[in-house]
Amino acid sequence: MTATLVLTVDVDAPVEQTWAGATDWAGQGEWMLGTSVRPTRQDGQGVGGAIEAFTGIGPLGFLDTMDITLWEPPHRCHVLHTGRLVRGTGAFEVEPRGTGSRFVWREDLELPLGVLGRLGWPLVKPFFAFGVQLSLKKFARWVEAGRPAQRAA
Repeated sequence: MTATLVLTVDVDAPVEQTWAGATDWAGQGEWMLGTSVRPTRQDGQGVGGAIEAFTGIGPLGFLDTMDITLWEPPHRCHVLHTGRLVRGTGAFEVEPRGTGSRFVWREDLELPLGVLGRLGWPLVKPFFAFGVQLSLKKFARWVEAGRPAQRAA
């Protein structure tokens, strides 16, 4: 069974600035709850690039490896989750919204643990969605403050 989650956040920044923030993989740890990300192939840029994200506290957590399957700056990045625990596809899209932008986060994940995963998803989904939405709000503030540009400088 595939579990789908789609969340959005409006960002008071142009599309290009929001894209720069979204693809600042090393910076993702500043806004994504309990997660650090690093590029592993092609500096995490373009189709064929790859990234990995560790989610957890200290040594307790899991590694989410991803291959980039679509790269259309400054609008779309799709990934294939290839890890042992997290499998499926993910995407983010940056849409124009007046002088700002809208950031769309989508996950289509294969639920692990068979029947247990399918039964547990309705219980876990609200907490997972809450954590991601909280992270996306933090992302918007981070981009609006110009943090990706500050990191690159």
